Amino acid sequence: MTTPAPYALRAAERRDLLAIAGLIHELAAFEQLSHVCEATPAALEPQLFGARPVAEAVVAEAEGVVIGFALFFTNFSTFLAKPGLYLEDLYVQPAWRGHGVGQALLEHLGALAVERGCGRFEWSVLDWNEAAIGFYRRMGASVLPDWRICRVSGEALARFAR
Repeated sequence: MTTPAPYALRAAERRDLLAIAGLIHELAAFEQLSHVCEATPAALEPQLFGARPVAEAVVAEAEGVVIGFALFFTNFSTFLAKPGLYLEDLYVQPAWRGHGVGQALLEHLGALAVERGCGRFEWSVLDWNEAAIGFYRRMGASVLPDWRICRVSGEALARFAR
């Protein structure tokens, strides 16, 4: 196995939108969810860089190419009465897996959560993704067995709002 070029982490910039959208589509394909993926640079721009951004992203870059990203936002714990950091998605291109990029992204966000006074750093993982579950556990994360995600979207959201 050849040693990959060095990589660096940095806050995402507008110039990264095309790369981030592309990586989101790669992630959707991996998760077998391409049919629901609507991410485009134009759709992401106001959410990450608009007047009232709702999310942030960190990218991993090697030789000027974005090879991975972590997209996250602030949430809030009523029990802790503190903000939290929620990782919405993390993706590293297959050629870069096993080289510490995913771990570096997670550690970067963990440090950011501490710096911002967060009480928690959380994310979800698909129950069939045993490789990711094992990786997260080795890093020290707990996979909570008692919690399930509830979601309302699309037409169901429109009906829900009535």
